[in-house]
Amino acid sequence: MIGRFSTALAAAVTLCAASSAFAAEPLVDAAWVKANVGQPDTVFLDLRPMAAYEKGHVPGALHTDFGKDGWRVNKVLNKETGDKIGGLLPDTASLEKLIGGLGIDNNTHVVLLSPGEEAADLGMSTRLYWTFLVLGHDNVSVVNGGMKAYMADKSDPLEPGVVKPAAKTFTAKLDTTYLATADDVSADMKSNVPLIDSRPPAQNLGLDKSGVVTRYGTLPGAKSLPGEWMTVKGGGMLRDAATLKKLYAAAGVPTEGDAVTFCNTGHWASLGWFVNAEVLGNKKTKLYDGSMSEWSHMDPATHPMVAKVEVN
Repeated sequence: MIGRFSTALAAAVTLCAASSAFAAEPLVDAAWVKANVGQPDTVFLDLRPMAAYEKGHVPGALHTDFGKDGWRVNKVLNKETGDKIGGLLPDTASLEKLIGGLGIDNNTHVVLLSPGEEAADLGMSTRLYWTFLVLGHDNVSVVNGGMKAYMADKSDPLEPGVVKPAAKTFTAKLDTTYLATADDVSADMKSNVPLIDSRPPAQNLGLDKSGVVTRYGTLPGAKSLPGEWMTVKGGGMLRDAATLKKLYAAAGVPTEGDAVTFCNTGHWASLGWFVNAEVLGNKKTKLYDGSMSEWSHMDPATHPMVAKVEVN
């Protein structure tokens, strides 16, 4: 009788743990993935190149191409010169179609698996995480370390081939809580709201710039805290919360109150946003979607930039 009771109790504890884990924690690990494979209403989205996905993926996982499937769009400003604002949030209808086509509806727990090799990989997951929240869907998680972390344990199951989902209906409920516009940033500058530059230091200083940005420098008063610094050795694994708090303090960036993260196109900024909002708990953090790609194309008189190092 004691053995049967112990077995039943252990099963109950396991079930409770699984239910708790399924409550869409923002950040989960590879062990969580293994424990939750096959859970109903759960979709694992693999963001690796198709060839890697086909070779072997989390059983049942679906594939999506972060750069080609329509998760972000470019706005052409000048057809003759090719000037454009890169990586913007698409219109809601387009995203609803894309997400529904992946077999995701409003009851689905979406679990995001980046390649896990570099910080920029993790940035794909955090950008999609932010996108889902803007669409009003908070039942979403990022896998720390992505597929690299999952595949590190050779006992974790892999499935070859391509999983083709049955389309579902996803209905967005737009929530701009975490979305900042250029007008928001202008107002925040006047109110001394912390602006966090997630780009590489050379771009923050004005020594270098992205090809989609027309002017050197950064937003006046912005603090530099590169997105790449959020991860261990620039890899696909986030640093622990205690270390991140020390990093923010060293950079002079507060982890409480209103704040806006930005970069060139809202990719690196999503990593900084995720850390501030979801790891460190500052829910007043917003991401400037257009970032410097948009800001630098605007009138310098009303949308100034400051270069700390003048380039000859």
